[in-house]
Amino acid sequence: MLIKGDDPTLVSQAVQVALDEFVGDGDRSLMVEEVTEVHYTSDDGPAEITPLINAAHTPPFLTERRVVVGRHVGLFSKAEQVKPLVDWFSDPLDTTDLILVWEKGTGQQRMSPVPKSLKEVLKGAGATEVDAAPKGKGRKMLLESKLAESPVRFDAAAKRLIGDQLGDNVGRADAIIGVVVSTFGEGAAVTAADIEPFLGQASDVPPWELTDAIDGGDISTALEKMHRMTRGGDRHALQVMATLHGHYQKALALDGSGAVDERAAADLLGMKGSTFPAKKALNLSRKLGPERTKRAIGLLAQADLDLRGGSAIESEAVMELLVARLARLSA
Repeated sequence: MLIKGDDPTLVSQAVQVALDEFVGDGDRSLMVEEVTEVHYTSDDGPAEITPLINAAHTPPFLTERRVVVGRHVGLFSKAEQVKPLVDWFSDPLDTTDLILVWEKGTGQQRMSPVPKSLKEVLKGAGATEVDAAPKGKGRKMLLESKLAESPVRFDAAAKRLIGDQLGDNVGRADAIIGVVVSTFGEGAAVTAADIEPFLGQASDVPPWELTDAIDGGDISTALEKMHRMTRGGDRHALQVMATLHGHYQKALALDGSGAVDERAAADLLGMKGSTFPAKKALNLSRKLGPERTKRAIGLLAQADLDLRGGSAIESEAVMELLVARLARLSA
């Protein structure tokens, strides 16, 4: 099995679900061995995957099977680094159930894709692939699945409230469900009014929810999304500023470029994969035009200076003013 994702909470939850499936009624203390980046690394050299291979080759003791969990395998993003693991699949130990967790290690800024050789050998072995932390609609579907499978019955209003409150932080869902079940009991019908006291502060939202609200000229929604990011998501104002800079820089790059469609815009911006982000940038560039695009860049530059000490105004107030002004440009 391959579990991948960049949200530590959701990844850990997926690992626990997998362990419940593989261990069943067995003794977890005897059956399960977990290998982490602590085992891969040493003070005098680069990380090596050898400890995971050794664990996978070890026969069970006092049990019929062993479950080996390879955490932080995302440390090994190159084909030569995962070659020993790929080779293991040519002669696997038939008493080992292997769970590979493709997640970042300490100090990694981003998660690299799974090497092609490893993906191919896993596919050939019939391994299940689990995306523990999907993006966009996938994350909403994950929340819907958690709520639908819970031991209580949430009504439509309760589900909407949980979704609105959690935003991108779907990892909180299990804890909330656990508290609700312990309070009302399994099988209970639960309403929005029932769960509101358990939700706490609104959680983070993905950056595109903020930029979509700004592009739509919806000042109140844009301010609410910005507050969710800085308060519930604990994002620094400069992190939100970086998101906005990138958003408007794309529109600026397309201004007067002659790009006629999203594919041409994506090529000009150097974007790979989906052209949807390029479509958004092209639409914004056309909507604002040269003068308002120039005004937006000026607002961003001034706010950036204010956040870095150019003004005595508190950072939240600086961001509120910036977001409102940018949204007004798109209204």
